Amino acid sequence: MSGDPPARPPAMERTELAPGCTIPRIVTGLWQVADMERGRPPLDPAAGAAAMAAYVADGFDAFDMADHYGSAEVITGQALSQGLRLAAFTKWCPEPGPMTAEVVRAAVDRARERMRTRRIDLMQLHWWSFDHPQYIDAMAQLARLRQEGLVAHLGLTNFDTAHLNLLLSHGIPVATNQVCLSLLDRRALGEMSRLCLARGVKLLAYGTLAGGFLSERWLDQPEPEAIGDWSKMKYRRFIEAVGGWDALQGVLRAAHAVALRHGVSIANVATRWVLDQPAVAAVIVGARLGESEHRAGNARVFSFRLDARDHALLERAFAATRAIPGDCGDEYRKPPFLTASGDLSHHLESLPQVYRAQPVPGRAGRLRVDSGSVWEPLAGYSRAVRDGRRILVSGTTATHGASTVIAPQDAGAQATYILDKISASLRALGAGPQDVVRTRVYLTDANEWEAVARAHGRFFGEVRPANTMLQVGALIGPGYRVEIEAEALLPRA
Repeated sequence: MSGDPPARPPAMERTELAPGCTIPRIVTGLWQVADMERGRPPLDPAAGAAAMAAYVADGFDAFDMADHYGSAEVITGQALSQGLRLAAFTKWCPEPGPMTAEVVRAAVDRARERMRTRRIDLMQLHWWSFDHPQYIDAMAQLARLRQEGLVAHLGLTNFDTAHLNLLLSHGIPVATNQVCLSLLDRRALGEMSRLCLARGVKLLAYGTLAGGFLSERWLDQPEPEAIGDWSKMKYRRFIEAVGGWDALQGVLRAAHAVALRHGVSIANVATRWVLDQPAVAAVIVGARLGESEHRAGNARVFSFRLDARDHALLERAFAATRAIPGDCGDEYRKPPFLTASGDLSHHLESLPQVYRAQPVPGRAGRLRVDSGSVWEPLAGYSRAVRDGRRILVSGTTATHGASTVIAPQDAGAQATYILDKISASLRALGAGPQDVVRTRVYLTDANEWEAVARAHGRFFGEVRPANTMLQVGALIGPGYRVEIEAEALLPRA
């Protein structure tokens, strides 16, 4: 037996996620609780809390959960009631609808009751469709509850860059955005990271191991015929999006070569690469409480650093893959639907319409849409009108609800809000952004053209309607920096 002392485990890296909230750079994700309970009774809270205690003892004292992760919040409540000191993050994933003070408070109180805590460390909002603008109301109400001390910090999950910017420019104190980021999915490294670094928002990265596919288990192995758990079903779609099984094998071989250089695992390399991205505060690694625990292996992430040679190996592998299209969170709102349940179009189509079309009195076949703006009845116009195949959308500003002006200092954020409102108007009349043939944009300051043009490009990049952009002396009403109108033409029957 060697007389050498046992090797010390590497020191846990920690980071300040937000003022007063310091966490390990590996957060333990509890989403697999839902999978463990699928078709079975809920897990025993006491046994789950004991499993969490083992994580805390090893320094993994931050946990991420959600209202739909089975009994994860209940298990966490059991752990907290036993005096376990940990950071508990949860998510609220409501269906779009009115986000009144009562609705939002009830959601927070429900989570607080399940988690047996006076204050939630981080409450994160997931939103299904940005056509529905009530996410702004939800975050505004959460900000008020934060002032009351019921929530310590506010976060988002799967928000894209444009809508994160909108909330920040509207004055909402967003601390984090939880997004997918891995050797396969690198969408967060562009505009998202630049915005977060500029505005002080931290990224919490999930999917870093692609449901376990980024590991030695799958290196040089044939593609499996069937996948059993939800997580792998989801990330198999990511593999298909980046180029299929051969593309995955190229990335695995590169990561394996790096792992051999440092005496670590492929999973360690995949995690270290994500942690080294400047906007990332922490990664979220899933755990099956009481079934499989990889704390010692995960801790080895802190025993090494990637060097220029390592990055060169990985970059060559990246070059042989396809980039996943779009921005962070797009998989929940538009194709390709890279989720465990596959195509979400049925779910999105089942969401309630933002606006309702109404017949125009005395004009058979003509429909109109009102958005609730105070100006529409006052000035006698409609937000949008359909006559046959033709749809005309009036000049639209960033007016939220009856009269609130969104992000009065940010023309790009206003354009994002306006284009969502135009999209909702079109959908109420049986059309969509793909049917738009012309837009006109009016700016009060021509120097803000690029931010607005980029918002227009994100929305219509594949549609490419005819477009005119003009500077005008002023728009009616204080705080408005941009106004947009649109015309759509439905295809022939």
